[in-house]
Amino acid sequence: MALPNLSPEDRKKALEKAAQARQARADLRQKIKGGTMSFADVMKKSDDPIVARMKVATLLESLPGFGKAKAAKIMAEFEISESRRVQGLGARQRELLMQRLG
Repeated sequence: MALPNLSPEDRKKALEKAAQARQARADLRQKIKGGTMSFADVMKKSDDPIVARMKVATLLESLPGFGKAKAAKIMAEFEISESRRVQGLGARQRELLMQRLG
């Protein structure tokens, strides 16, 4: 896929928008890791673009007491692809995650 030719002004706007999205995801991960936001709270906001576009692995790794190994184990157990994002979770996968972590 060819990249569109953006004017310097449009490119700057796109870079700023991407930086804001990254910062919002970082803030969300910090809230989760700090315990001010639970897994259930995050899943309730799954229609929010910031939450929807977050990878499930990143979300699980942000939970207190979870690391890459624990997150990978749960994802393998529930047959969730490593590249799956929150918006792409199936109903069964959501239900299983909520039962285990919610």
